[in-house]
Amino acid sequence: MSKKSVILEPGKVPERILKRSVISPLTVKRPEVILGSGVGEDCGAVACEPDEVLVMSTDPITGTAIDIGHLAVDITANDLASAGAEPVGILLTVMLPPQSEEEELKTIMTEVNASCVRLNLSVIGGHTEVTDAVTRPLLSVTGVGKVKRDAMVTTSGAKPGMDLVVTKWVGLEGTSIIAAEKKDELLSRFPKEFVENAIGFNSMLSVVKDGLAAARAGAAAMHDVTEGGIFGALWEMGEASDVGLSVDIEKIPIKQETVEICDFYNIDPYCLISSGSMLIAAPNGARIVDALAEEGISATVIGHTDDSTQRAVHYDGQTRYLKPPVADEFHRVLG
Repeated sequence: MSKKSVILEPGKVPERILKRSVISPLTVKRPEVILGSGVGEDCGAVACEPDEVLVMSTDPITGTAIDIGHLAVDITANDLASAGAEPVGILLTVMLPPQSEEEELKTIMTEVNASCVRLNLSVIGGHTEVTDAVTRPLLSVTGVGKVKRDAMVTTSGAKPGMDLVVTKWVGLEGTSIIAAEKKDELLSRFPKEFVENAIGFNSMLSVVKDGLAAARAGAAAMHDVTEGGIFGALWEMGEASDVGLSVDIEKIPIKQETVEICDFYNIDPYCLISSGSMLIAAPNGARIVDALAEEGISATVIGHTDDSTQRAVHYDGQTRYLKPPVADEFHRVLG
């Protein structure tokens, strides 16, 4: 325990701590936010133009306590970007267990602000509390974005005959979380540089640029690849759009670190939480790939949609038919 850090008492965080460790670290003030974070404010308010719609999404961060502030912002902003929406702000609930230190709270908020600065979004409001209902820090985030009414993209917009595109590499988030949480165990098998590289995948988890660029290039449907991995995302897009899918597994981009860490724990990398990848359906996949390349983002056409009822993944002459996603593979490692 640090000498100067204050132990937080159960209940609502006191005003003096709220000001210096929650509100003070926040620096982004977007013009659309006409009422933002402040002591005693019950609401936030966001203005939009007549031809715009507000897009909202919510997510808890429960899988890890490492880099939780960064994750909270990225995961929520990613959902907004999957609709082609520019993230504007978040509402943030922070729940801490008893005996938490003020310094821990300030660290979380500093992480939150760093990601907000990178993505240019405001913390519109929130709530901070110490409670025995949790045993480690838990963040719940609601995001607000904006998009032109006629430019919004949905998961259900795919039609038969469209290309399926994946950005960057699948499994980045799960690999990073497992490597950070199980670092010592992994160092018994892999070189330090290998493990550190895997942990560093957390710097690639944002798909805001991916989503906005793909939307401009004509994406018909998008889905942020999160729990359930790429196989889960493919199933969900197929189900939402009522289309069949045909995918070549050898075309799905994946890092060697992900393959080897998943092999070490005997888990399926294609069913591993994969923030950092966006699944896109579009009439012209090559156009999407080129548009993303102009933004410095790698992307790959991995298959196509069809008018069947099957969601098929092909590998080495064999076919696997996807099923509705169940618990993510990283739970088998972290419990």
